[in-house]
Amino acid sequence: MKRELYREAVRATALGLAVNLGLGVAKLAGGIVGGSLALVSDAVNSLGDVFTSSAILLAFRVAQKPADAEHPYGHTRAEAIAGSNVAVLVIASALMVGWETIRSFPLEPLHQPPPVWALAIAGVNVVIKEALYQYKIRLARRLGSSALTANAWDHRSDAFSALAVLIGLSLVRIGGPKLLFMDGVSALVVVAVILVSAARLLVASGQELMDAQADQPFVDEIRAFAAGSPGVRQVDKLWVRKTGLEYLVDIHVQVPADLTVAEGHTISHQVKDRLLERYPILRDVLVHLEPFSAAHANSKAD
Repeated sequence: MKRELYREAVRATALGLAVNLGLGVAKLAGGIVGGSLALVSDAVNSLGDVFTSSAILLAFRVAQKPADAEHPYGHTRAEAIAGSNVAVLVIASALMVGWETIRSFPLEPLHQPPPVWALAIAGVNVVIKEALYQYKIRLARRLGSSALTANAWDHRSDAFSALAVLIGLSLVRIGGPKLLFMDGVSALVVVAVILVSAARLLVASGQELMDAQADQPFVDEIRAFAAGSPGVRQVDKLWVRKTGLEYLVDIHVQVPADLTVAEGHTISHQVKDRLLERYPILRDVLVHLEPFSAAHANSKAD
C-alpha cells in the first residue's frame, strides 16, 4: 500500500514537472519574442515549479529508504527539507522578477503590444494548469496526501496567475499603447501569487519539521478508532505528526489495571496493528499503556 502510494505520488509529480517544463519554455520564448513582462514573469513561475517538482521527486526517493542506525525513524523528513529550501529559492526568484519588473516598468510606450499568439500561450496555460489541479486534487483526496494537496493548489494558484496574464495581455491588445502598463501590472500580480504560494509552502514545511500536531479531524478519527480496540478502556494522550507523505503516531491507552504484562502487551500490539491496517498512511505507531482508573476518567469527564 505504501509503495503504491509513493508510486502514484511520483507519477503525478513527474507529470507536473514535464508540463511545467514545457509551459515554462514556451512562455519564456513567447515573452521574450513578444515583449511581454507578464509572460516572462509567469515563465519564471513555471520553471520554479520544475525545480520544486524535481526536489519533491528526489525527496520521495530518499523518503522510501528504510530506517538505519543513524535514522531510526526513517528518511521521510527529506520531503519537508526539500520543500523549505525550494520555497526560499522561489521567494528569492520572485523578488528578483518583481524588482526587474518595477525597474523596467514602462512609463511610456516602449514596445508594441504583444502579438495574438502570446494570448494563446496564456490561455492554454490557464486550461492546462486547471486540468492539473483537478487531477491532482482528486488523487490527493484518494491517497490522503497533504503533499499532493499542496501541489494541486500550487497548480490552481498558477492557473489564477496565468489568468491574470491573459487579462493583462488582452487589455493591452484592446487598449493599445495607452494600456501598455497593464502588462507590467499583470507581471506584478504573478509575482504576488508566487510569493504567497512559496510562503505557504515554507510555513507548511516548517510546521512539519517542528512536529506540529496533525489536522484535528484526522486526530479525532484515529482517537475514536483506537478507543474501539478490544481491551482499551480509554485513549489518553494522542500525538500525530506528519513526516513526508506519512504520519507517526504516539498514543497512550488505558487498560484494566489488573492485567498481566503479557496481556497488556497483546492489547498494545492489537491497537498498533489495527491502526496500521486501517490507515496505510501511518508509518509507525508507538503505544504506551496506562492503568485505567474510573475515578480519573470521571474527573476528566467533569
